[in-house]
Amino acid sequence: MPSVKFKNYLHLHFLVFIAGFTAILGELITIKAVSLVWYRMVIAAILMFIFIKVIKVKLKISPKSILRFAIAGVIIALHWITFFGAIDESNVSITLAMFSTGAFFASIIEPMIYKRRIVWYEILFGILIIMGVFIITQGEIQYLTGIILGVSSAFFSSLFAVLNGSFSKRHSATVISFYEFLSGVGFISLYILCFGDGFSSNYFNLSWSDFTYLFILASVCTAYAFIASVYVMKVISPYTVVLTYNLEPLYGIILAVLLFPEKERMSTTFYYGAAIILSVVLLNAYLKNRARFKANRL
Repeated sequence: MPSVKFKNYLHLHFLVFIAGFTAILGELITIKAVSLVWYRMVIAAILMFIFIKVIKVKLKISPKSILRFAIAGVIIALHWITFFGAIDESNVSITLAMFSTGAFFASIIEPMIYKRRIVWYEILFGILIIMGVFIITQGEIQYLTGIILGVSSAFFSSLFAVLNGSFSKRHSATVISFYEFLSGVGFISLYILCFGDGFSSNYFNLSWSDFTYLFILASVCTAYAFIASVYVMKVISPYTVVLTYNLEPLYGIILAVLLFPEKERMSTTFYYGAAIILSVVLLNAYLKNRARFKANRL
């Protein structure tokens, strides 16, 4: 029979597959990005609250921590809005290729937050990723807005990941996410009230297909994926989990090409640029994994 660790590795790859499937759902859902993320965070917050009550986790934390989580919640909301906005303005392949640039942003943000020196090859990889983005832009200039939104999404995602890494040392990951979801809902609600059309009856008039896809997005791809990743990290190291999630754009692009062959048909230059970006991301993951392995042996 497969070992417990092997089963968790399979589970981890399933979670990465789910992460890649998020972009597919973004393509299928017809409402705009801001509303999509509002619904996602509302449903996910409700499901997370039910989970918290079932396992009896205490929600009481200091006001200072709540403020920090609120800022992170706004950042993750901006990440999701720009991510789904990029899909609306281009397609899944462009969005996920741009999302891969997050490794470059992380290499800049992480040293600033954790006060560590920048590794030389991270600078080189950053230059290569910029070249990959430039190549894609040259071949897919009609998707320039989607490219800008995709890169912005990668930046917000990296900033959120680095901040969340510092939070998890002091607080339960479940509590952190619950407060982040709530603050994200509050932020988007204020935006809709101030700059949108408000919460009229039409706002809640969703088609059955949109509601179904939204529920899958919020439950399976958000609440379940988060809770499951916490349990996986009890057997597999969090670092291995982070490295494996670098495969998300690859899984997502393959799914998109299979499910939407006409819309996802790209120019040759796109695949050259995407290959450079994905190769750099995977090489960066390999080098960091090797460096950590050597450090643990000392």
